[in-house]
Amino acid sequence: MAKKLFKDGIVITLDKEIGNFNKADVLVEGSKIVEVKPNIEIGFDDCEIIDASNMIVMPGLVDSHRHTWESIIRNVGADWSLQTYLGSIYYGNIGSQRRPQDDYVGNLLGALEALESGVTTLLDWTMIISPDHTEEMIRGLKESGVRAVFAHGSPGDAEYWDQASEIDNTDEARRIKEKHFSSRDQLLTMGMAIRGPEFSSWKTTVKEIEVARELDAVCSMHLGFGTWGSTERSIEKLDQAGLLGRDLNFTHANAISPEEMQMLAAKGGSISVTPEVEMMMGHGYPATGLSIENGVKPTLGVDVVTSTGGDMFTQMKFALQAERARVNQKTLSEGIMPGPELHISAEEILESATIEGAKALMLEDKIGTLTPGKDADMIMIRATDLNIVPVNDPVGTVTQCTHTGNVDSVYVAGNAVKRHGRMLNTDLKRVRKLANEARDHIFNIYGNPVSNH
Repeated sequence: MAKKLFKDGIVITLDKEIGNFNKADVLVEGSKIVEVKPNIEIGFDDCEIIDASNMIVMPGLVDSHRHTWESIIRNVGADWSLQTYLGSIYYGNIGSQRRPQDDYVGNLLGALEALESGVTTLLDWTMIISPDHTEEMIRGLKESGVRAVFAHGSPGDAEYWDQASEIDNTDEARRIKEKHFSSRDQLLTMGMAIRGPEFSSWKTTVKEIEVARELDAVCSMHLGFGTWGSTERSIEKLDQAGLLGRDLNFTHANAISPEEMQMLAAKGGSISVTPEVEMMMGHGYPATGLSIENGVKPTLGVDVVTSTGGDMFTQMKFALQAERARVNQKTLSEGIMPGPELHISAEEILESATIEGAKALMLEDKIGTLTPGKDADMIMIRATDLNIVPVNDPVGTVTQCTHTGNVDSVYVAGNAVKRHGRMLNTDLKRVRKLANEARDHIFNIYGNPVSNH
């Protein structure tokens, strides 16, 4: 049926003008949201009625930074620092052992993992080996049914990842833009994953930003973390060169100055905070509060499933509690008890995982809120599960209590990819088999880092 009516759900729209509802309906026609309000009347003969009376209905989550292919080597880095991760994945090690078919199943598995947990959109920050690998990465994303920004990147070789490097991969980016991403009216859109001024030459950075703009592509880079993050002043250099803009996405940015964050607030640019990985690996303290306090609303990402799980509920909790703990401890050290309100609200963090992520990926006209006219990227969370019932604060429930197992249904552009807790239209047995084969290929060559210990 072309029309779907989600009936009597607890509806979180994240649209400030529409608001949230303890009980309301969402009408979808084709791929679009048509109406959100209580008691929508419609003829039952031409519309699928979906009972949402025991559900929280909300926008799909948006992951603004994920290295999706790494799903096939998941959890090998539970004890890795950032330096160990970089040395193991990049510079001719694990990452260089991938065959094109490994990237296909890595992206398929990683995207399915995201969808199952309620992530309907992700930015796939890629490490490209060859054109064949690129094609297979794109094929995996397409097959999954996820909405994604395919951020085309560079090989992980040391000659590329060097502050003196003038090598670039822009001709290949132009090719895949023309072949795969000629329209914005599709689930997969174009991005560029550039090394940026801290991992390539300034000349290369400028060229890659200019090409990204030529291709109308979000341009994402790792920046401002670790021991060098506070000394490089990369955002200041970009501002002085007149290069800042809303199409630039900076991942981590733990150590940049408040003044640089204010430059982003004035000129544009988004921050992707990946709180769990940053706190674990040694990037620095998550920039959630640094962003908000200086006028930039952060977005959230999982980053690498080598070291953590692939769901955004965990990232929301980490971001929220890490920032609250930082501010609470500062207050306690002054001999004052925190309160009455905690620093940063649950709703602000939920916005970081939805509408702010959509803005960072330049998709806010399509997704991020349940607004009539936008695409129906929606999830339903079971309100009857024992860790959720009774629902007294829907936003607090989603940010603080929900986990992947509570996600009942997932829709992308009005199409169901998960219903009643089960993934649809995919042969999971086949995916598991291919994932194990890809893992075995890589570790047979490189060796399993865990067993090597």
